[in-house]
Amino acid sequence: MSFDQKASIDLVKYPLFTEKTIKLIEQNQYSFAVDANANKTAVKFAIEKLFEVRVIAVNTSLQPRKERRVGKFIGKKSQYKRAIVTLAPEDSITLFEDV
Repeated sequence: MSFDQKASIDLVKYPLFTEKTIKLIEQNQYSFAVDANANKTAVKFAIEKLFEVRVIAVNTSLQPRKERRVGKFIGKKSQYKRAIVTLAPEDSITLFEDV
């Protein structure tokens, strides 16, 4: 591998939970915010190492920066890359603990 294993695991920041991503979980697809410089190969390697699953496909998209206003001050939200990971049919990731 041409990239550092420890650095590649740090590429995955956190899982994303929206209405769309929760519906995708039923299709065995999971959505994560990843580092903006991450490529699909690095994301696949990191997900496989973190969750011990087999990844079939990775789709990425770079989300646009959005302006936010607080009073008279205008700023921009930080930009992030979204990765939608499709797992093998026999694999799954437990994101919510059953109580």
